[in-house]
Amino acid sequence: MLNALLFDLDGTLTDTDALHLLALQQLLLEEEQRVFSHAQFMAHVSGQANANMCRYLFPERSVAEHEAFAERKEQRFRQLSPQLTPIPGLLRLLDFAEQQGIGTCVVTNAPRANAEHMLQALGLSQRLPIVLVAEELPRAKPDPLPYLRGLQALDAAAGQALAFEDSVPGLKAAVGAGICTFGLATSQRPETLLDAGAHRVIRDFDDPQLWAEIHRRLEQPA
Repeated sequence: MLNALLFDLDGTLTDTDALHLLALQQLLLEEEQRVFSHAQFMAHVSGQANANMCRYLFPERSVAEHEAFAERKEQRFRQLSPQLTPIPGLLRLLDFAEQQGIGTCVVTNAPRANAEHMLQALGLSQRLPIVLVAEELPRAKPDPLPYLRGLQALDAAAGQALAFEDSVPGLKAAVGAGICTFGLATSQRPETLLDAGAHRVIRDFDDPQLWAEIHRRLEQPA
């Protein structure tokens, strides 16, 4: 009853929202003398694909200008994040999944360069080799497609999987794909995550609620 674990990256495997906000604030101040608040970031940027972020920030600019700004922002983010730490309990969960033969993958709205950078900084490149990058697909989160492709990559049905997300767009995508999804309260209030469709909200991967669900599923007959 549990064959797959699907993880978002930013804010789920490691807490990065503060660095993304800082990178964005620095660039907007340097290039436009524009002040950008934490509230604006949480409402319009956190969990969104870069294309959506740029449409919000610069509705009058061309797609090429959007792409150029997004690349500058991601380069600044990588400069700010030479060392990252995993969310507590993540390594324990990955060890358990490996022992039980449970497939794992990453489903992210981040660009591939960022995903590879973060997984390398976390020491997880070899442990999480399957990475679904939404901007390489026809549709990004909050569309369910990235998670549906993740299930395909792991040869798993939605009812055999658990997903982990920290953002509203990510939760809508995972839940929309039919996956039981845990919301991590790293960047949003628990109430916000529940309203977005989280089946349960946990503080980290050591949360007893998560392990109770894992063992409940593994104890059920196939």
